[in-house]
Amino acid sequence: MGSASGREDEAPPHLVELSRFFIARFAVTNREYRVYLQKTGAAPPPSWEQSQFNHPEQPVVAVSWHEAIAYCTWLSETLNESYRLPTEAEREYACRGGTATAYPWGDSADRNCGDYGWRWLEGGPEIVGGPPNEIGLYNMADNIHEWCSDWYGRDYYRLSPQKDPLGPPSGTRRVGRGGSWRHQVKVTRSEARSAIDPGFRYTDFGFRLARSGY
Repeated sequence: MGSASGREDEAPPHLVELSRFFIARFAVTNREYRVYLQKTGAAPPPSWEQSQFNHPEQPVVAVSWHEAIAYCTWLSETLNESYRLPTEAEREYACRGGTATAYPWGDSADRNCGDYGWRWLEGGPEIVGGPPNEIGLYNMADNIHEWCSDWYGRDYYRLSPQKDPLGPPSGTRRVGRGGSWRHQVKVTRSEARSAIDPGFRYTDFGFRLARSGY
């Protein structure tokens, strides 16, 4: 986990051991989030009615960390399972998909997806899907940032335990991982970190579900 040649907060590279876990193949979509809104009466994201963000198979965006947690809680109670956000370590492991390269597909930001590199001009995220990584997960390094469960700590890697790190006990920002449709280069290195206030809502921030293994 981490990088010796990236940003300062990605250092040092270090070994991490993770307990078994499950993670969703796709980010939560508008179609799935609509069910939650209908069942709970929760307020929709501020971009909900905007045409560039409301296709049923686009990832839901402009949800805060707290709203993502509320969705996990509702789904857990509905299905009698313990759904949650992935930890930062789980998210990096899943993004890498068994690779040691900068991106899940290699060391170059270029990706063989036709005109993918230019479609950021359309002003919204792609429909979920596209080429999966080596373990069958989609959009792990592109399309949107995804909330993780951890508080962000700039120097956390220097202090974190080797087994199942959960992030600092407190903080002011929550970790995000993954790419961003808003950026001209929409892909992000597997080890790249981002973090924002958990109450913020941005149209390139969504989330993906995880569950601890048995």
